[in-house]
Amino acid sequence: MTHPDPKTLIRIAREDGGAAHVEPLDLGARVRALRKDRGWTLEQAAGKAGLARSTLSKIENGQMSPTYEALKKLAEGLAISVPQLFTPPSRAQVNGRMAVTKSGEGQASVTATYEHELLAAGLRIKQMLPYRARIRARDVAEFGGWVRHDGEEFLYVLTGIVRLYTEFYEPVDLRRGDSAYYDASMGHNVVSLSDEDANVLWVTSLV
Repeated sequence: MTHPDPKTLIRIAREDGGAAHVEPLDLGARVRALRKDRGWTLEQAAGKAGLARSTLSKIENGQMSPTYEALKKLAEGLAISVPQLFTPPSRAQVNGRMAVTKSGEGQASVTATYEHELLAAGLRIKQMLPYRARIRARDVAEFGGWVRHDGEEFLYVLTGIVRLYTEFYEPVDLRRGDSAYYDASMGHNVVSLSDEDANVLWVTSLV
């Protein structure tokens, strides 16, 4: 894994008016953590930074050392200064945070297979991504392949009946009140078996 030279980090910090001493750390892990803190996918973060998804993926996985121009784009996309890319996150505890989402007031996101309603969208930095979903898909073929992403996922059926397909297990039918907890990097798809679209609560970890 490659990292920028520590002297470069010190120079960057001085240019930005920050502290003269910056301890080197794993840039890829830092960028990934900053992205996940914001609840962004690779595609979303790359778009905000004006970088190719493949480039951001290589940076996060330590497969390339970004140029200073790429670092500036990353920082701008994340709304931080360049030195903050190389500064360990604060260990200060944040207590008493709360977000209330009234029924039907979540952040909507619609796809061909699901209708998502993101909950607690007002909390920018969080460890979980909760959302309601209306399951529109009726056949696993509608997905064109497995859905997979980082983290773990909890699924709870609110209404209707769904069938959970996973890469390494037999499909399982879940009814109102049933739930499943699984590794989200394992391929998975959910379809509705009800006459009407089923509704589920999903909670996805961001770490």
